[in-house]
Amino acid sequence: MSFLRITYQIQASAHEIESRAAGVAVEQSVEMPIPAIRHPHVLEEIVGQVESIRPVGENLFNVVIRLAAATTGVDAVTGAVDVAQLVNMLFGNSSLQESVQLIDMELPQSILDAFSGPRLGIAGLRELVQAPQRPLTCTAIKPQGIAPADLAALCHTFALGGIDIIKDDHGLANQTYAPFAERVRACHAAVERANRATGLRTYYCPNVAGSPKQLFEQARMAREEGVSIIMAAPMLMGLPVFYELLQEHWSDAVLAHPAFAGAARISPVLLFGKLFRLLGADAVIYPNYGGRFTYSQPLCADLAATARAPWGHIQPILPVPAGGMTVERVPEMVNFYGADTMLLIGGGLLTAGDALLARSREFVRTVANS
Repeated sequence: MSFLRITYQIQASAHEIESRAAGVAVEQSVEMPIPAIRHPHVLEEIVGQVESIRPVGENLFNVVIRLAAATTGVDAVTGAVDVAQLVNMLFGNSSLQESVQLIDMELPQSILDAFSGPRLGIAGLRELVQAPQRPLTCTAIKPQGIAPADLAALCHTFALGGIDIIKDDHGLANQTYAPFAERVRACHAAVERANRATGLRTYYCPNVAGSPKQLFEQARMAREEGVSIIMAAPMLMGLPVFYELLQEHWSDAVLAHPAFAGAARISPVLLFGKLFRLLGADAVIYPNYGGRFTYSQPLCADLAATARAPWGHIQPILPVPAGGMTVERVPEMVNFYGADTMLLIGGGLLTAGDALLARSREFVRTVANS
């Protein structure tokens, strides 16, 4: 029988941590009093087991719990994994306990084999933008509230500047001032027009958002328009829907956005570096240290390393540090993250105003020279 090994960080005193750990093991497996279980195989195989308890701070412990892989809902015929049930087993009821955080997971081969992971990964994205060695560049069109023609004009300028990927701001959905279909048509055409002028390969990346029906329809429209990369926020749409979108409705590159991810007590290293990657993201955006958010330098380093680390047949993906980035910080970021990184600067370019094209070219040049 195969098992998952899941690491939780639990706040508890030294004298209560064993009982707290045992409680999480039960809650994440059978969710009932152990003496009430009458079936020996359930007691032996299904009830979660505490494998280790390690102190990591004052009244703070990392606890590894073993859970049966059979509880995740692997289809006996197809081998497909129920993503919702997998997440439920990782952090279902225990997510309601404020003192418990999901830190890491070790999946058995039977579950890992059920996922194909990213289609492109780092190598595929590099081939897409024809950048075999340097860091990739990315920017965002914003703000919300402006018309498709204005967004397309931004795309055209950014593409003339040679930026690899120009993505929608994650707040752009299907609003009346910039309907999805009209926006995608205008922005994609603007980028293609710039590509013909420069001879470069820049890609427009629309944000898909909404109900499952809307998401799948938007993916169809983007595909028919000739778009090669989309952005999606897995936590906003739900991890099972994100997985289905990539499995059945989109076969090209995917940039994962972290919106709403902070609402769950799941380690960003696990969520962005493993879960998003497992479900098919080719690159993942996250808050960079020293920007608008509070991610630390060690956390960012760990996240990037996890996204790129060997993991069976699951391809490595590009970390995309963002949030308050500036062109002046590019050498620092390249030195910190290395070449297998996509640097995302949005507002830091848009503040250039009429000098946006020159600032975009400076961004691209600085990355190349770093």
